[in-house]
Amino acid sequence: MRLSSRLGLAAGVSALALFAATACSAPGGNPSGGGTEPSAVPDKPSQAVELTILDIAGNLQLTQPMIDAFVEAHPDIISKVTYTTGTSPDMPGKLKAQQDAGRVTIDLVLTGTDGLAAGIEQGLFTTLLPEFASRLTNMDNYLEPAAAMQELAQGQGVAVVYYPSGPVLEYQPSKVATPPTSPDELLAWAQANPGKFGYARPANSGPGRTFIMGLPYVLGDSDPLDPVNGWTKTWAYLKELNQYIDYYPTGTAATMTNLGNGTWDMVVSTTGWDINPRALGTVPADVEITTFDDFTWVTDAQYAVIPKGVSADKQAAILLLIQDMLTVEQNVKAYDTGYFYPGPAVQGATLDKAPAESQAVINQYGRPEYQSLIDNGNFAVPLSATAMVAAYDIWDREVGAAKTQS
Repeated sequence: MRLSSRLGLAAGVSALALFAATACSAPGGNPSGGGTEPSAVPDKPSQAVELTILDIAGNLQLTQPMIDAFVEAHPDIISKVTYTTGTSPDMPGKLKAQQDAGRVTIDLVLTGTDGLAAGIEQGLFTTLLPEFASRLTNMDNYLEPAAAMQELAQGQGVAVVYYPSGPVLEYQPSKVATPPTSPDELLAWAQANPGKFGYARPANSGPGRTFIMGLPYVLGDSDPLDPVNGWTKTWAYLKELNQYIDYYPTGTAATMTNLGNGTWDMVVSTTGWDINPRALGTVPADVEITTFDDFTWVTDAQYAVIPKGVSADKQAAILLLIQDMLTVEQNVKAYDTGYFYPGPAVQGATLDKAPAESQAVINQYGRPEYQSLIDNGNFAVPLSATAMVAAYDIWDREVGAAKTQS
């Protein structure tokens, strides 16, 4: 596995540097995190705490078994968990309103890179690292690409699951005789089959964002890490492709429903969004995948972040919970039913150690070609926080403005 892109490791370093600058300059993004001083956070809460966890990334599908197991084993640390769900675009406003009111009721947010970027940019999260590094030692066991994804959090969150993501194209073999292996071939197919290809709004879709972030590498844009000044070819391509797309759902699930019921014949996907919907029966098991020749994987991870304003006792409990989630025993549960394939972020969390149900699903619905694509692929971290927000804004205004549907 090569953690690199066509621009080499320097590109990844540049992305991380840009992200670091963003984190340091973000409103409220000071080194202390604007919350409780680390020295005031006890090793263990003075009494068992109740936590409210907000999931804006579908993360509970992977991590709720880990969390529930910890709560059951440690009732002296966490007495109860209330799970809530929401969307990434809505999270910043919700947290900011609570923080401005001085009454934070969300104790832990489970987020993807989109919510992570928005929260860092607006200074909403408590800084965890390096302040609490001695309590989060299982992070030392990250897989190499997961460690690179962790750098994107700039200490304001902890990666708990990882996958190579995409972009991948998923299609009905009975409707797509010659699957595209280049952007030009995809464009030609979409032109010949208007309304039969689609993807979801990138700001709220893993496949959507890996698609737009992966195109600059394949198209040869001047700077894949700069959507404002370096994506000339990508924006032109997306606008041309837009002519043959009827609408953009606000979430990935709708794209899979469209593929499953025949509304669309081809969609943008990822490894997990390919495997899991087929395992669930949303998409027929015989649907196939294709990738662009010499494409770059845009990696993905999901994070645990603590909003500013959470009490010291609750922070102590959450740190203990995250440390446990990154043990091999717990992290293998991220294989789940292929939703974030592979899923684990730590070394040693191999499929043979996963729950029997997970092993059965992956063995039946996984694809042998994925291992080869991963082993021989090029990898790039997603855009920096500022660049990611800018890319979503440009896409919303110039590509999907009139066609996005909830």
